[in-house]
Formats: sequence, structure tokens, C-alpha cells
Amino acid sequence: MYQLRFTTVVEAPLTVAFDVARALGRPWGEPLQEVVSLRPFRDVYAAGPRRGWRWLTHSRRYSATGAGTLVDEQLDWATALPPGVAGAVDQLVLRRRVVRAMQAHLDAYAAAAARAALDVVQVVGVALVQGDRVLVAQRAGGPFAGCWEFPGGKVEPGEPDLDALVRECREELGVDVAPQAFLGEVPLDGVVGGGAPGASTLRVWWGRVAAGVVTPHEHAELRWVRAADLPELDWIPADRPLLPAVTALLGRGAAR
Repeated sequence: MYQLRFTTVVEAPLTVAFDVARALGRPWGEPLQEVVSLRPFRDVYAAGPRRGWRWLTHSRRYSATGAGTLVDEQLDWATALPPGVAGAVDQLVLRRRVVRAMQAHLDAYAAAAARAALDVVQVVGVALVQGDRVLVAQRAGGPFAGCWEFPGGKVEPGEPDLDALVRECREELGVDVAPQAFLGEVPLDGVVGGGAPGASTLRVWWGRVAAGVVTPHEHAELRWVRAADLPELDWIPADRPLLPAVTALLGRGAAR
């Protein structure tokens, strides 16, 4: 069995990175069949026995980072050649051919994902931390009126995520914030900004108040709460998956 791994970061959220990769396919002449699809986190394609091959598997894992989506790709294959010959062919021919094909494919993929990301409205949020407490905001209207969330909002076309985060906090809270580390990303099921259902994500950082006093300009109420109080609130569905990361942040005392 032979194996190669490739890693790249694309400037796109999870859903866009996954969908573009799937649309582009694999850079192989061999037709591969999808055997696993866990959008937007993992997919696996494979080819069974055929001329020159016993099997070939191409798997990808997608994980969120502050810079975009980290894509880990792994190729595993076994040839139908005799063992002694197979090793030499792999080193002198197959491996070089695979590396060249993947490098060209990844360059095209990163560019295509970055372009596609411009057409999908995204949402950003912030877990503002003060000592051992985090700021939570209660929605004043809409289908989730009365539910709690981390402040934030939609990213404008062409606007960097962190610029959008700072702007939204000025508008919603009347404060300047200093974003810190990236906390996580959650796929959104519904339509955001007129886009396709399920195309957008919520990307959240933790941060500090740099200037001003938080004031509920758009929310019904703001509260500073401790980690133990987070599970008791009625959260909007998009923000609830982020609670473990926020709880761990407060427990580590990273913001003190």
C-alpha cells in the first residue's frame, strides 16, 4: 500500500470549501465513486480493482480556522503489479505523477473556492469576555425573539470577517472590540442574505471590549454570565454548538 497526504488552506467557509471541492472532482483519469459524504466535514471517494490498480482511495477532511478552511487530503493506493516492480514504479512514476496532478488541482481549487466565497453571505459573531464572564445578547424580534446569542451579524460583500465583526459590535453594542482567537464555525441550515439554503456558516471569535460601554442598541437585553450559566439559557440553534468552546475558554482563564 502507498500513501500521500496534502494540506491546504482555502479562503472560504466550510460549506463553500466542501461544495467547490465536490464540484471540481478529483484530478484522476480513474473514475471514483463517492462512499462517504458528511457535509461539510468529510468525504471519501474510492475505485475498485481495474487495470493496473487493486484499489485507490481519496479522502478529505475539512476543519475551520481563522484563516479559512483547512483541507487535509489523503491518497491511498495499491497497484496490481508484482511487489518488487510495484515499489520501483511507485517511486519513479506514480508518486511524481500524483504529486504534480494534486499540486495543480489544489491551486485551481483554492482559487475557485475563494471566488465562490464572495457570492455567499456569511455570519460572524463574538464571545466578548470580561474576567470569568462572557457577554450574551437576547434577541428582540424575529422567529427567535427571546432567545440568546453571541453578538454579531452578516458580512457585507467583499468585507473581511474581522472588519465585519468590529462593525457589527459598534452597531449592536456601541463599543469597539478587539478580536482575539478563532473559536469555531457552525453550518447554518437556513437561507442567509438570499443565498442557497445551507450555504452559509456562523464563524465566531472571542474578543475583548477595547473602548466604550456595552449598550443594547438592537437586543432586548445584554448579560455578563459565567460558564455555569450558559446551558440554562434558551439559545438560538446556531450558537448552541459553540458553548463547549466558550466554556473551555472561560475555564482556561485565557481571557483574564
